Amino acid sequence: MGKKIVVIGGVACGPKAAARARRRDAEARITIVERGPFVSYAGCGLPYYIGGVVEELEGLMRTSFGTVRDLLYFDKVKDIRVLTRTEAVKIDRAKKVVVVKSLESSQESELAYDQLVLATGAAPVRPPIPGMELGNVFTLRRPQEAEVIRKKIEAGEADRVCIIGAGRIGLEVAEALSNQAVETTMVDVAPQVLTGLLDADLAAMVAKMLRDEKVALYLGECVNSFAGADGKVIKVVTDKREIETDAVIVAVGVRPEVALAKDAGIELGCTGAISVDDHLRTSDPDIFAGGDCAETSSLVTGRKIWVPLGSTANRHGRVIGDNVTGGDSKFPGIVGTGVLRTLGLNVGSTGITEEKARECGHDAISCLAPSGDKSHFYPGGKQIIVKLVADKKTGKLLGGQVAGPGDVVRRLDTIASALTFGAGIDDLGNMDLCYAPPFGTAIEAVAHAANILRNKRDGLAESLGPFELKDLLAGDGDFMVLDVRGQGELTAAGKIEDRRYRHVGMEDLRASMPELPGNKPILVICQAGQRSYEAARALRGAGFREARFVDGGMSVFLRIARQ
Repeated sequence: MGKKIVVIGGVACGPKAAARARRRDAEARITIVERGPFVSYAGCGLPYYIGGVVEELEGLMRTSFGTVRDLLYFDKVKDIRVLTRTEAVKIDRAKKVVVVKSLESSQESELAYDQLVLATGAAPVRPPIPGMELGNVFTLRRPQEAEVIRKKIEAGEADRVCIIGAGRIGLEVAEALSNQAVETTMVDVAPQVLTGLLDADLAAMVAKMLRDEKVALYLGECVNSFAGADGKVIKVVTDKREIETDAVIVAVGVRPEVALAKDAGIELGCTGAISVDDHLRTSDPDIFAGGDCAETSSLVTGRKIWVPLGSTANRHGRVIGDNVTGGDSKFPGIVGTGVLRTLGLNVGSTGITEEKARECGHDAISCLAPSGDKSHFYPGGKQIIVKLVADKKTGKLLGGQVAGPGDVVRRLDTIASALTFGAGIDDLGNMDLCYAPPFGTAIEAVAHAANILRNKRDGLAESLGPFELKDLLAGDGDFMVLDVRGQGELTAAGKIEDRRYRHVGMEDLRASMPELPGNKPILVICQAGQRSYEAARALRGAGFREARFVDGGMSVFLRIARQ
């Protein structure tokens, strides 16, 4: 008889581990235990089902060649036994059995194992808000929930929806609701959207775009309660307002499902998820853990982190499948790469943010580099903004963020690759990246951003961020904001209304230098930052020692200033 492998959890990591184990060991007896009715579905696709992009719920359970991954598929194609609607209630490590209970009959039984895999995932956080029990208050983690939400929208029972939480899931749901012409409100206690994923500057741009798309966005507000009538929610009450609504989707995050492991005496890590070694083995040598219930290591900081992502779960599954069948595969860690799309904007990050870099003790430098995703003369190009973060002393790359309607994924993957191999900003600036006008610029956007950081590190560029400029303009300090754009750009893109603002086109700058004040800071701005950097260098060369350029230019500043 073959080795007995039991997998608890049937969404991402679990089925991947089971399938990999089967490919390596034809004789193993493999069982998956899943408490829900579905197995091996794409949970990350739930917002797209709500929005109608994925027409049928079954589409999230199909293989790339169209076969539904159901119990029959796993039995006939994979030779893997799957027990759905079955909950693992106890692990007896001494006897090496898992006690399971049928959720239909409540009958308990035992499954013996030689190797056990914990892929129990994560559960949505349900904050202790009065009214959480009301009808039409949802979390979004399982297909059943997505199906109910979509049916209510299609039936006209949810024309107004309030999303609690402006994180990744919340923003993806906002796009889904927009696709269905649902009036959408978002509330988050944090002062910005996508906390932890973006720094405040790029987050402010995303918030501006959401508001431009008619999403009512309320940040820095605490939800006090949900009010109801006839057993259904009708109102969200915050510390600042009351919001009438037909439904609420609570998307304030998830936490690892670790109760089963904890009760069995398996060690948890500092993140609260299950502690594993580089083979994804737990403190019990015959028990492995992966996916959203397990922690991993950051390749950037070297610290233990918990980042629940489907991509990581699938990679975990492959490593576990190797190791439960006698392999010696290692999982080195992640850089933490994530991306999302919301209302026509693509947003993502990899590595650590500037804020996190400072928390970790780095003397962090950063840049905001607007660019096109194609050459400027090639039709159809769209804007992206690249933010890079690095250590000033060592030049080590620490992270990157990219946002815009254009192709951000190519740029994020480039930065993630550089981070994975420990590259610095010199390496990134010198990478031999592909170029043709339909795909990018001659100096690729990430290389251009790296060059800005190299200039800052080497003392060739002194800048201030858009928030710094906004704060200065709100005060009464004595300085000049010098706009070096062309005259036509002022009406097309807007300008700064302030007594300290002056426009001098780049072509007139050198001739106008005698008229500029030499005894006060000159803050130079253009549309994207390139001309203002050049202008600041020229001014410094002419003796204007307090000349600096504004990171990201007007394309970033005006979005932030107009909120």
